[in-house]
Amino acid sequence: MKDGEPFPGLEEFQEMVEEVLEGLPPDFKRLMENLAVVVEDVASSLDAARAGVRNPMQLLGTYTGVPFIQWGRDRTAAPPDIIKIYRLPILSVASGAEEIKDKVRKVVLHEVGHRAGLDERRLRELGVY
Repeated sequence: MKDGEPFPGLEEFQEMVEEVLEGLPPDFKRLMENLAVVVEDVASSLDAARAGVRNPMQLLGTYTGVPFIQWGRDRTAAPPDIIKIYRLPILSVASGAEEIKDKVRKVVLHEVGHRAGLDERRLRELGVY
């Protein structure tokens, strides 16, 4: 965070997300094919409802698409799957630069886990929640 700013702005927050993605092991690179990762301030009412969440401020991230474990060999070109990371809800549950970075990391890894085909139970077991 820049001096005098209590929370990261959108650009700095996007850089945090990109750092997590760049730090993924090489084996994960296939998961990133045809995937858009977007940072938004808060989920739309529609995105929140699709995730089963009433209050968009309670939704930290979403994944929309076909999980890797369901890809077939002949997977054709399609619009990209989407991971959305929501800045304001993450900032509302984390305090301090290190806690914010840790929460961003966990949320990004959580959504990449969904992309890989992991369910909520398995993500909790792995500590990516």
